[in-house]
Amino acid sequence: MSELSEIRALLIEPHQGMRVSLHNMLNLCGITKIEHSLTAGTAVRTIQAKVFDLILCEYDLGVGQDGQQLLEDMRHHKLAPLSTIFIMVTAERSYAKVVSAAELAPSDYLLKPFTADMLLERVVRALEKRKAFVDVYNLMEQGEVSEAITATHHGEREYPRYLIDFMRLRAELHVVLGEAAEAEALYTQLFEMRAVAWARLGLAKTLYMQGKYQEAESILKNLVEENNKYMDAYDWLAKTHEMVGQLPEAKEVLDTAVAVSPHGVRRLRNLGRIAMETGDIETAENVFKKVVSKAKFSEFRDPEDHMNLVDALVKKGDTDQAKSVIRDMDRSMVGLKKTAACRAISNAMVHAKTGDARLTEELGAAVEASREDIGLSTGAKIGLAKSCLDNDNEDAASEIILDVMKNAASNQQVMNKAMGVFESAGKGHLAKELAQRSQKEVMDLVALGVQKAKQGDFRGSVELMTAAARKSPDNSQVVMNAALAALKCLENLGWDNAIGEQAKALIESARHLDPMNPRLKAIRGLYDELQKKYGLSISRFTKN
Repeated sequence: MSELSEIRALLIEPHQGMRVSLHNMLNLCGITKIEHSLTAGTAVRTIQAKVFDLILCEYDLGVGQDGQQLLEDMRHHKLAPLSTIFIMVTAERSYAKVVSAAELAPSDYLLKPFTADMLLERVVRALEKRKAFVDVYNLMEQGEVSEAITATHHGEREYPRYLIDFMRLRAELHVVLGEAAEAEALYTQLFEMRAVAWARLGLAKTLYMQGKYQEAESILKNLVEENNKYMDAYDWLAKTHEMVGQLPEAKEVLDTAVAVSPHGVRRLRNLGRIAMETGDIETAENVFKKVVSKAKFSEFRDPEDHMNLVDALVKKGDTDQAKSVIRDMDRSMVGLKKTAACRAISNAMVHAKTGDARLTEELGAAVEASREDIGLSTGAKIGLAKSCLDNDNEDAASEIILDVMKNAASNQQVMNKAMGVFESAGKGHLAKELAQRSQKEVMDLVALGVQKAKQGDFRGSVELMTAAARKSPDNSQVVMNAALAALKCLENLGWDNAIGEQAKALIESARHLDPMNPRLKAIRGLYDELQKKYGLSISRFTKN
């Protein structure tokens, strides 16, 4: 195939002999534009800097991340275009490792030994499918989701052998737009056409999005009973249990999933978090140790993994090991913006357990660090607030919880956890006061933004509301109001590229936070109308 000569390939293989062999195989296939990476870390940096058509990755990459962990980071952080072909190469026949890699949906999976002809067959097959989907992928990456849906219809007619795949992708795109009813109809049709597990999983997702948790749970339970290796079904079943407050059931589901596929870092983090919430400290300790070990070499490592392990060890009473984990955090997480806050919170946990007089100082440092925009998770903030309250610092606890509440006003689960910090300390009245105050502050802010717009200060309204959205990025109402302020500014003052991009980003954030919100469709429609009004090409929203 002449197109093979234009393929840009990245070969990720630590062993020189195998690297040379694979390079030669690619050459025999007609692929000559080849770059090499020896580790996952160098591969991430190379993939971030350049676009590749094909990534051929060895599973066992030696010290550091393995191929599955690299692929997990690539998928989660969207490092490569949708059109990039990823083929995992390994001699590993251990099922636990194979299923962990397979669940991240590489384009193909090659077990050694194989020949150049076998490799060529897999690459050609992947290229043929990519050709069928490339127009849809391009539209998705340009944010033109509605056009991508239209393109799937064209794709079905031109490439009928991929009918099921196009229908599946179209259903996923309807989910992206928050159109759960349309997605549900497609998944139901797919299920009737072919009783495949992913069609039923998609149906369960759309039911979950519509708040039909019992119906979703029924489908998901049947899926894992019929196929105990269907990892996505486990994750969504656990999520559904957690949404309705069934934490022990959620933990049990994730325990089973991790036993089947033990290498997914994000699933392990979720299990560790739920284990802590249910009081299963032993499981939390074991899981967070695995997370710290597996994520240690990731380009996207998170100091909160160490902090969570410290929390489990302190609750267990092993403060010496907790101190060792803090030292490891200092060594391995140096330069990351969350490290100082996580170190201070971790030290405060240890000092509280041992009665060390430095507790007050570390708590103060942690509170100060939490005020900065460093990406500290809501769970970490709630834990810090509890530590402050446990140590008679009600003012600091109130400040942190108020910030959490303003950011999570539309998330009842988080609101309940935030209020629980004070309720468990016998100060439920204070929790209610903070909740009311947070609601009032958000409402006052919105009112001020509206007032500025009424006075003709549209740019001032945008500045005010976008600042609020930056401070409360998880509050869908604040984010949507900021998007609306930006759109009203464009409507009244004319198109401004910077504000237009700002509005688009805010709408996408709102879609991610609350895809079923009825306001979202109207706001998105106004954005499209303004683009038409000013003679711009329609540019919609990306898949997340």
